[in-house]
Amino acid sequence: MTVLDETARGVFVIAATPFRPNGALDLDGVPRLVDFYRARGATGLTILGIMGEAPKLTAAESLSFARAVVAAAAGLPVVVGVSSPGFAAMGELAKAVMDAGAAGVMVAPQAGLKGDEAVFSYIAQADEALAGIPWVLQDYPQASGTVIPVSVIARAIRDFPRLVMLKHEDWPGLAKLAAVRALPGRRVSVLAGNGGLFLPEEMRRGADGAMTGFAYPEMMAGVVAAHEAGDAQRAADIFDAYLPLARYEQQPGIGLAVRKHVLAKRGALSSAAMRKPATALSAADIAEVEFLIGRQERRLAALDVT
Repeated sequence: MTVLDETARGVFVIAATPFRPNGALDLDGVPRLVDFYRARGATGLTILGIMGEAPKLTAAESLSFARAVVAAAAGLPVVVGVSSPGFAAMGELAKAVMDAGAAGVMVAPQAGLKGDEAVFSYIAQADEALAGIPWVLQDYPQASGTVIPVSVIARAIRDFPRLVMLKHEDWPGLAKLAAVRALPGRRVSVLAGNGGLFLPEEMRRGADGAMTGFAYPEMMAGVVAAHEAGDAQRAADIFDAYLPLARYEQQPGIGLAVRKHVLAKRGALSSAAMRKPATALSAADIAEVEFLIGRQERRLAALDVT
């Protein structure tokens, strides 16, 4: 079993959760989805995140889905989101998914924490609840309303050795990422989020890769590979070809519906269904997505990217 540690790098794709048109969890579709991500350059998978519709699953479904993904991943490390209003539920799910073969877990701070000491106290209690499990701290204040200052991140890295990765999603956050990377002492993995919208810049600022979702995960894999090969110009060119669709997919409200529509179109999902409450794409939305895909394909052909 692969265990997450500070050396993790590459692209940990935030996986969609497959549902049938009636809203039932589609466990039979998990191998197809995992194979899709693997074939397009994923070095790991992250499940039960915000864009994985985790709050819409029951506790039993969350565990069943995690077990199905780990079984299908066959060597790809799987990180499982275990954020919860209570630490008892967090610790229980974390232990269960690790027993199933997950590589680690991810935790976002409770919403609305105010002040450095409140944020640090939450991180300390989360670390205690996880009882030695390697974990990822998700820094996503746009969603949680909780800001994690660099000084708090530094204390957490120093005090909690099982905190092995930061999922960087503060926005704007390039200066913050650079400040985290410049911290003395133990170096943790830093993977970038926000749909990859700033991935070339984040790689240049010291990120080790991406932990986010996009209907074309090969974009993130291509950008990371080109950067690691020392070709920042090609990394930027690849990113530019996908940017219009990536930008469109980041719209509040319909972003996940766009992503699932394209994933279904590409054969990764048998259905674009979201579990209710859900957002449906209009005919105009779909027409715009198709226009952007066509434009993207022409730009990729010019770059000789397949």
